[in-house]
Amino acid sequence: MVREPIHTEELIQAVTHPDAGAINVFVGTVREMTKGKKTLYLEYAAYEQMAEKKLAQIGEEIQQKHKDARVAIHHRIGHLDISDIAVVIAVSTPHRDDAFTACRYAIERIKEIVPIWKKEIWEDGESWIGDQKEIVAYPAGKPEIGGGQVD
Repeated sequence: MVREPIHTEELIQAVTHPDAGAINVFVGTVREMTKGKKTLYLEYAAYEQMAEKKLAQIGEEIQQKHKDARVAIHHRIGHLDISDIAVVIAVSTPHRDDAFTACRYAIERIKEIVPIWKKEIWEDGESWIGDQKEIVAYPAGKPEIGGGQVD
């Protein structure tokens, strides 16, 4: 989890090595239009300690599935403007197909298991979207665990 702009080149360098025949990089950015509404900016929040553990877990899962894979993932939290980079995933593997597959796997797993929440601020209002897959809404901003909100 990072609060400052993500430098894609740093993640590419982190996964570069002599046995890598392919490096795949996914860059997720803040879009302006969502479901017909104009977004002004986003706010990302996270249960940071758990999010870091889950991002590491995703890297380990990829390494179990793809021998010799190297993975680097950064996700921003805080205020992000339109076109800002929200997430970068870099995966290197000996062969390109594995790099593509692993990178897609990583972004889908982030949405499934990493405790990150997004608040969209529009021209006419705002809303915490909820979980990353936008299946469960969190009107108060974050899920409640054990009777209280996650901070």
